Amino acid sequence: MATKTKKKATAKKKPGNHSGHHHIAVPKSEDAKLSARPIWQGNLRLSLVSCPVALYNATSRTSDISFHLLNPETNNRIRMVPTDPETGPVNRADLVKGYEIAKNHYVILEKHELDAVKLETTRTIEIDRFVDENEIDRLFWNDPYYLVPNEDPEAYIVIRDALKEAGRIALGRVVMHTRERIVALEPRDKGIIAYTLRMHDEVVAPQVAFEDIPDKKPDARMVQIARKIIDQQEGDFEPEKFKDRYEEALRDLIRRKEKGEKLVTAEPVEESNVIDLMEALQKSLKGKGAAPQSSARRRAR
Repeated sequence: MATKTKKKATAKKKPGNHSGHHHIAVPKSEDAKLSARPIWQGNLRLSLVSCPVALYNATSRTSDISFHLLNPETNNRIRMVPTDPETGPVNRADLVKGYEIAKNHYVILEKHELDAVKLETTRTIEIDRFVDENEIDRLFWNDPYYLVPNEDPEAYIVIRDALKEAGRIALGRVVMHTRERIVALEPRDKGIIAYTLRMHDEVVAPQVAFEDIPDKKPDARMVQIARKIIDQQEGDFEPEKFKDRYEEALRDLIRRKEKGEKLVTAEPVEESNVIDLMEALQKSLKGKGAAPQSSARRRAR
């Protein structure tokens, strides 16, 4: 079995594969679950109406495979010890925060000084604007959270239903992870989803990224063939069918190594550069069968 167990520090040789009866289960990928603890608690306020709420992550990565760093001589998990280059290891609890203003020159900030910077939005999501969802560029949408009532949900339900009737997205501010973020509140089912939005200075303008792409009109025939390929592969968005194939391959690798199987590495497939774009498009069109379309789309056509 290829699984390595902790050895005594006196061991001199690296362990090889060996058989045995000890089995280590590789965690299976499962549906995401709501975390037991909220990441933020406070109040949601619309003018003079407020209610206690909590934010929970709408996504989870708990089923992801993660690795520990080990000393290959002992199989001990290494420790990341804070170290001063001059005096050696230091106690993490004694560390302070500093902002570098020049090479090796810092402004030191104490905890009480940082606490004094706290804004009202540290404990309150203050709604101050309502916009149409289509007005928010998708470049600005960030992470989703579930905003749920913490106590009596009456005021929460009033705000939720008012948003539904208005057909608008509410914008507010909240301090999360020591930063003030804009949040977009969207009513969904019985609750409200809160999306953090990126600040304007965080988003690179598309014009900057695409500046070097020439203003060139492509061959209309190629565009038509590409359109047909798109139509062939059109279908519904079904996220449950999308799998992380790299993660699945990692899980399979771990299982096989744990069983002591001999691993065979496949040669990488060389990808050829497209020489004749028209020929490549035509081959792609012939090589793909029409993807099933939803009944709603077929009726619309």
